[in-house]
Amino acid sequence: MRRFWPRRAQSREAAMTEDAPLSPELLPAGPDGIELRFARRPEPAAMAAVQVLAAEIAAAPPEGLRELVPGLVSVLLRLDPAAVAAVGPGLLARARAIAATRPALPAPTRRWTIPAAFGGAEGPDLAAVAARLGQSEAAAAAEICAAELRVLTIGFAPGQPYIGLLPEAWNLPRLPELTPSAPAGALVVAVRQLVLFGATSATGWRQVAQVAFRPFRPERAEPMPLRAGDAIRFAAAPADQIAALAGDPQGLGGARLEVLA
Repeated sequence: MRRFWPRRAQSREAAMTEDAPLSPELLPAGPDGIELRFARRPEPAAMAAVQVLAAEIAAAPPEGLRELVPGLVSVLLRLDPAAVAAVGPGLLARARAIAATRPALPAPTRRWTIPAAFGGAEGPDLAAVAARLGQSEAAAAAEICAAELRVLTIGFAPGQPYIGLLPEAWNLPRLPELTPSAPAGALVVAVRQLVLFGATSATGWRQVAQVAFRPFRPERAEPMPLRAGDAIRFAAAPADQIAALAGDPQGLGGARLEVLA
C-alpha cells in the first residue's frame, strides 16, 4: 500500500475555529475513491479524529485498499473500483463512532527534533508576530520550541508538512498580500499552524525561522521522511549553525529522529 501527499491541504483558506460537533460525511472521489470528512473547517477535534481513523485503517486495511491519504479534516481512500460500494458504509459507521468520542490525538510513535534559527534575516516576520502576541521575539520563539507539535498532514507540495497546533493565541490571520518568495527551509506560521517549505514558494503566512531540514529530496532513500502523526520539536540554533547544516547532502539539516514505540 502506497502513501502519497494529499491532493489538497485543507488548511490554506480556513481560519482555525473553536470545536463544533463533528458530522462525518462520506463523499465520492471518482470511480475508485472515498473521502470521509469530519468537518468543513480545521477544528482540533476533527484533526484528532482523522488521525485515529487513519491509524485504524492502516492497522486493518479494507479489502481492495490501494492508497490511504489523511488530510487535516478528512481521510481519502483509493480502492479497487469494485470495493468502493462495500467499504463505504462500514467506514462511515466507524467515523461516526470516533466522532462521538471526540478523541485526543493518538500518542506519537516517532519524534523529530529540528534545529531552527529564529528572527533576523532567517525569520523576518518574527518581530511582527511577537508584537501581535504581546511578547518579545525570544519569548515567541521559546513558545514554538516548547509546544507539543505534530505533523497534522502532508500537502500542497511534495513532503510539505502542516504542523500544529500552537496555543490559541497563535490563531493569527494570514498576511493581506502574498510574499512573492520565501526560501526553501522557511518556517512560516498562521492559524495556529506551522508550515515548513521544501522549496522556494510564495506564501501568505509569516516567516519566523529558517531550518536546514528539507522535507522532500527525490534522491534520498526516503524522499519524504515526515509522516502524519509524527511529533515535532524545534530547537533554537544560531544562524551560522543553520547555514553550516544546509551543506548536509541528505538534506536532513541536523534533524534527529527518535522512535518512541
